[in-house]
Amino acid sequence: MIKKIVNSAFKLFYNVKENQSRELEDVKEILIVRQHNQFGDMLASVSLFRALKEKYSDCKITLIVSPVNYYAVTKNKFIDESFVFDKKKLVSSAYRKKLKQIIKKEYDLAIVPSTVSLSFTSNFIARLANAKTRIGPGSLNGKENKASFFFDRRIKLDWRKNPDAHVSDFGLDIVRPFGIYTKDFTSRIDYDKKDISTAKEFLSSIGKNGKELLIGLHVGAGKPKNRWCLDNYLEVIEWINKNYNCKLFLTGSKADETEINYVKEKCDFDLPVFKDKLIPELTALISRCDLFVTNDTGVMHVAGATRVKQISIFGQTNPFNWAPLGKEKYFLKKSDLISDIKPEDVIDLIKIILKQD
Repeated sequence: MIKKIVNSAFKLFYNVKENQSRELEDVKEILIVRQHNQFGDMLASVSLFRALKEKYSDCKITLIVSPVNYYAVTKNKFIDESFVFDKKKLVSSAYRKKLKQIIKKEYDLAIVPSTVSLSFTSNFIARLANAKTRIGPGSLNGKENKASFFFDRRIKLDWRKNPDAHVSDFGLDIVRPFGIYTKDFTSRIDYDKKDISTAKEFLSSIGKNGKELLIGLHVGAGKPKNRWCLDNYLEVIEWINKNYNCKLFLTGSKADETEINYVKEKCDFDLPVFKDKLIPELTALISRCDLFVTNDTGVMHVAGATRVKQISIFGQTNPFNWAPLGKEKYFLKKSDLISDIKPEDVIDLIKIILKQD
């Protein structure tokens, strides 16, 4: 009841008349609000950024992100300016002033992408923005967006039309009606010389001499159901070490300490860890690998943004929606139980990828 009253109040003061036209005037300044959803969702938005730059080559994109997903677009060359929206910082007058400066710039277009959920906050920020045109979801999977009145262009988004569509493809549905699209759905993470230097320092520290294969693994995952059994990983790691001239390493953060420590303690040889690094640094290292094996988690998307041969292990998530796209990007899934995948399944795929009989 309270939500209905609040929503009615917002509609009274902020309602925008809907415009059915799918024509846009010359677009040079674009605001994208994606402070909702997680790291993977943000990386999947790269195809949207690319499509806008392909359509409007001289446009500038300003992106509003969140504390949990801005890592995905650090140094991204499609983004001209970004701002981290953090509700906790709204108590600061200096922070509010900076936010106001961002949303009150003159924009030709404001867009709120949506893939798995609707965000009232993102919708409202787009409404507050000084934009000539605002594009947002009218509905998602048949569920009405109660805040669609913030937008003059309201788009029906529906996974049910093609439930196996990749998220980077589906993410373009918000702008396709306006003739904005791309044929390249791959993700992208940019890094610089400093990030490359960090990766090289790590490789030097583990004795990588250029002759051996470099194979990385990520054994953790934010969601417990996405974590493949650590003993299975151990079996795969020991098999790789026995059968290939290679250097192996793990990636992770403090959140993965339990899993990392277990694998290191059980492993019968030293297993170095590239831990708590910035996303561009991690990308720079993974891009030098001959193979990367990972659970379905954020690091999977980081590796997916490189051209490295990759195996992603899936449980409950639909890999056709979320698995990395590109040449030699492989995934394994048997059921919604990730434990149904056995070590020999991964080993057999590694043999094929690394061309071992």
